Amino acid sequence: MKLWGGRFREPLDPFIEEFHASLSFDKRLVLYDIIADQAHAKALAISGVISEELADKMVNALEEIKEEVKEGKRKVKGDEAEDVHTLVENWLTEKIGEEAGFLRAYRSRNEQISCDERLYLKEETSLIIQGLSSLQGMLLKLAERHKNWKIAGYTHLQRAQPLLLSHHLLAYFWMFQRDKERFLDTLKRIDISPEGAGAIAGGKLDPQVKANLLGFSRVFENSIDAVSDRDFILEFLSACAICSVHLSRLAEEVVLWSSEEFGFLSLSDAVSTGSSMMPHKKNPAPAEIIRAKTGRVIGSLISLLVILKGLPLSYNSDLQEDKPPLFDAVDTLKSSLKAMEKILQNACFNKEGLEKSLEDYLLALEIADYLLEKGVPFRKAHFIVGRILLYAREKSKKFNELTLEEFRLFSPLFEEDIYASLSFSSFLEKRNFPGGTGEEAVEKQLQKAKEVLSQYG
Repeated sequence: MKLWGGRFREPLDPFIEEFHASLSFDKRLVLYDIIADQAHAKALAISGVISEELADKMVNALEEIKEEVKEGKRKVKGDEAEDVHTLVENWLTEKIGEEAGFLRAYRSRNEQISCDERLYLKEETSLIIQGLSSLQGMLLKLAERHKNWKIAGYTHLQRAQPLLLSHHLLAYFWMFQRDKERFLDTLKRIDISPEGAGAIAGGKLDPQVKANLLGFSRVFENSIDAVSDRDFILEFLSACAICSVHLSRLAEEVVLWSSEEFGFLSLSDAVSTGSSMMPHKKNPAPAEIIRAKTGRVIGSLISLLVILKGLPLSYNSDLQEDKPPLFDAVDTLKSSLKAMEKILQNACFNKEGLEKSLEDYLLALEIADYLLEKGVPFRKAHFIVGRILLYAREKSKKFNELTLEEFRLFSPLFEEDIYASLSFSSFLEKRNFPGGTGEEAVEKQLQKAKEVLSQYG
């Protein structure tokens, strides 16, 4: 039975009924819908619309239904009702009879679905934050395990300057920390109750009472906005998309670093796959899949942006289509976070391979800075070092293999002390400023990361 069938003489066309139905995907919200129904029954009793006895009867019956769903005794079929709200009311009718119809008093599905989605996202956002914390913890373990290991840092995918491997890994820690903070901030807008807004103009129940019953921190300011607002989902999907991009960047480095060309790390068999044709292959497929799944999450955000574009106030059935991209983004991001943590757990860094990347010319800036300190304008010093590099390569020499006479071919300001600058240890020692890649600076960064992780949980 439809919740709205009284004014219609003819039934829906069977195809249109199937096309219009949303239970196939909004069934995921069934437990949240039951919770919202229980709060509504209590609010009806508080306002005097129904007796406390009937409210208790409804709440207890709905609790039974909730437990039956959790235990798998009551399964949701995709075609047994128009939507999740109708389904739950039908189940309640089975339990207590026609009195279940009082549950529709002072209420619209427009506010119901927004409430269900907000309850769902409060829980899922917290789970994603937990997943981010777990991944950050893995990055911290790797950073501590490889303290003082050196690696070539890259810009434009070309070797640039020496870094500590732990410094590089912590860059991702802070990326994921920003993601966590975005999700925490988004929770502020998710945690607003739309209950009491009715269909558009507001119902006759105190919105604050319902917000308190459901554990929301705030109530809506405008009933029209309450039933049509999906900004909280847009924010959530935006945070998901940015987080997925960060995962994709890390996945890309896992793919590159595990290649024979880089040889920076190897992945265990537990997180690798083979080739159906080439017996020798060992592929970083899980990292590649994380990289690809980013497109799905970005697509979910774009999908909802397009759905909302140009929608007049207030509720429109277009909003029914907000759930498939939302659910897909949640599932995709949660699985990607878990997969990335497992990949890192099964990654082994190759110290020899990392050290091979540390070529002498990565210290070119040190020579330019040396001349700068001798009073040479940096632009000129930059040019001189470029010439020295060309000369050294022609002679097949490293910088520290050039004689002082050879250095002086390019500037008379070079002295014996130039050689003190031509070591990776010297380079790192000069980078012990806050946020730098020096050993002391990275140690402080590690301690701060631990404090932040502990604080945010």
